[in-house]
Amino acid sequence: MLEGALKSYRACFLIPCYNHGSTVSGVLEFLGGFNLPVVLVDDGSDIHTKNILQEASRPAHISLVTLNENQGKGGAVKAGIKKAHELGFTHAIQIDADGQHDLDALPKLLQSSKARPEHLISGKPIYDDTVPKARLYGRYMTHIWVWIETLSLSIKDSMCGFRAYPIEKTQHVLSKYDIGSRMDFDIEILVRLYWENCEIDFIDTKVIYPEGGVSHFDALWDNVKISWMHTRLFFGMLPRAPKLIARHFKKPSTSSVNAITHKTSNTNTAISSEDSKGNEPHWSRTQERGTVLGIKLLLAIYTLLGRKVFNVILRLVMRYYHLTGTRARTASEQYLFQLKAYAEQQNIELPKDLTSYNHLLSFGHTILDKLAAWKGDFSVDNLSIHGQDQFESMVENKQGVLILGSHLGNIELCRALGRRHSHIKINALVFTEHAERFNSVMKAVNPSSDLNLIQVSSMGPDTAILLQQKLEQGEWIVIVGDRTSTSKESRSVWANFLGKEAPFPQGPFMLASVLKAPVFLLFGLRDDNKTKPHFNVYFEHFSDKIVLPRKTREQSLQEVVQQYANRLQHYTLKAPLQWYNFFNFWTLSSQHHDNKDTK
Repeated sequence: MLEGALKSYRACFLIPCYNHGSTVSGVLEFLGGFNLPVVLVDDGSDIHTKNILQEASRPAHISLVTLNENQGKGGAVKAGIKKAHELGFTHAIQIDADGQHDLDALPKLLQSSKARPEHLISGKPIYDDTVPKARLYGRYMTHIWVWIETLSLSIKDSMCGFRAYPIEKTQHVLSKYDIGSRMDFDIEILVRLYWENCEIDFIDTKVIYPEGGVSHFDALWDNVKISWMHTRLFFGMLPRAPKLIARHFKKPSTSSVNAITHKTSNTNTAISSEDSKGNEPHWSRTQERGTVLGIKLLLAIYTLLGRKVFNVILRLVMRYYHLTGTRARTASEQYLFQLKAYAEQQNIELPKDLTSYNHLLSFGHTILDKLAAWKGDFSVDNLSIHGQDQFESMVENKQGVLILGSHLGNIELCRALGRRHSHIKINALVFTEHAERFNSVMKAVNPSSDLNLIQVSSMGPDTAILLQQKLEQGEWIVIVGDRTSTSKESRSVWANFLGKEAPFPQGPFMLASVLKAPVFLLFGLRDDNKTKPHFNVYFEHFSDKIVLPRKTREQSLQEVVQQYANRLQHYTLKAPLQWYNFFNFWTLSSQHHDNKDTK
């Protein structure tokens, strides 16, 4: 198949030119060594450049397209692609006439285009010290907008004019959309091609800004056009959001906005779109969606566009995810069924609209809350602290404590609690392999982040020694008590939760008894009745020291876990849509094979 594609691969160079008479001859001379036809576009140049282009087009392999009036770079490229299509070429290799691009990268561009003829291949600029700083920073802002408009991070640069266009696909897009003709063209054509399922690949390309070079960028009007273009593309993205998201499910390696369902921080929520067939896997083994880059994209949307726009996108994303995420939807429905049955039995009034869609949507809102907490946007002004006296006493004593959290609400709010106390360091234990990556994400989001993720696979002696040292230094240890162990799942304690026996992990409670530290509970629940982000944080004393006597260890452990389950149930009934264990919580998986070598 590739051999047939190579035989039908017919490329030409496409050079738009506007008053670059002093440099275009050198570009053409360099291209002569490639033995490819050239489509040269005179974009209404001055008489000096016209004469040079007329002379340059004498060889038979160079076709000159003359535009009587200046159309802009985009207009010239469109005219050149149309001409190349008429001449029967399959690919147009766009090269600027001003000599900015390092043409030593041209062989790699051609090779990549031949290897993947259906893809658009673009240069990814590597700048030297000649680049104007304002231009460089402006490009970064454009990149962020393009990532939002495509709900993807796959377009690494959208402004480089060093490209290999697949002409059929490009002509289809040009005939379908009214694309800008000036400096906005390079950006818009990439976004539109991406929308039409054209994959875009990149190669590194050195770019220089020659001394005395001619720039046709109009700082006022080109920026106005680019701003208007981004506005149109953003609103054009909204109805396409489900389709754009679906692309990432077909290609898991591609970073995308579906990181909305990523396992964030110690809320490593296991959600998968696979159908529930056969035995349930352990929560930690379900396939996660999203990447670290995806989280950065979400943060960019939130930072640039604000919470309201983020929420509009979120509704579209979660509506699609609700339709396709079979396992998450099923787990949500199981939980809501159990919740409603228990509430009816106990004559407890629940909020209305307890649906699986609203459950997933609530999770999406909590993801944004986590990003905002990491970024440092929340302070005690966003919180109503219940149990503040106990919290202040703990801070004043500078005593290390163990905090039991859960997958109810947003435990990252402990950062907001500790912000005004710079000496407090928070350590969150996580039981997956993603701790290191999320540590790096939080540092990128907020270099002064005081939340540290500690990856553990089991509650062994090494873990206990490490945590004991941190407690002695007055640090906080945060661990969730509602997820069974990744390595010793069957070592669970069954406790009544919402009217049904459910497995809780032994590890957090055994660890607390070994550390002999004061134990507190922390629940951070979003108040959805408020227009601005506001949270009720419940800081509750659990035990001065958990004691599990050897003779009655099993019974004592059962009592402690049931006490935790009772408090978890109490707060779950306060905010039932903020319970984010998206798996069948009341069963163990069929994959709980303990490591028998670990004592």
